Amino acid sequence: MIKFVLFLLCFASAVSLSVSESEAVSVKLHAAESFSVGYIQMKTASNCSYLVLISTSCSSPKFTTDKISIAFGDGKGNQVYVPRLDDPLAKTFEQCSSDSFQIDGACASPICFVYLYRSGAEQGWKPESVKIFGYDSEPVTFTFDTSIPNDTWYGYNLCQTPSPPSSSFQQSPQKWHMSLLLGFFLSLLL
Repeated sequence: MIKFVLFLLCFASAVSLSVSESEAVSVKLHAAESFSVGYIQMKTASNCSYLVLISTSCSSPKFTTDKISIAFGDGKGNQVYVPRLDDPLAKTFEQCSSDSFQIDGACASPICFVYLYRSGAEQGWKPESVKIFGYDSEPVTFTFDTSIPNDTWYGYNLCQTPSPPSSSFQQSPQKWHMSLLLGFFLSLLL
């Protein structure tokens, strides 16, 4: 009986390893090809307040004069858009700094996408991360740590993360087989 339980435990570990690997592969920082602020609609009539904390990387230029915009929301179509966050007079988005913004917009929960937009002549503004404190959900952090391309919405959309394919066991056959073999040999020893 103990051998069988041990074997099942190793099998379950193999399955969870292969499934978690296939999910991690599908969530990447990307340019939003079909995202347009012209299509942003507020599905709810109510307004909510958000605290958005944007940390600029220490490998970013000392400051930027580029126009920086943000859009974020949930999987139900509730979206918040701010056309301009930057303020050169207030020294926003300086190297090795964090800037906080109080933003009002549609009530979105949970926040599952964020895109940043940079427009300007400078190159290299590099946000480290964006953390959003929502009205009805846990704070969510999106790690960027890369320069934002010019005139492109760039970020994450975790709202429609596809479920693992039925062939997810083939994502990592070595780990799956190793776990099964380890479970088999351990059951022989007991």
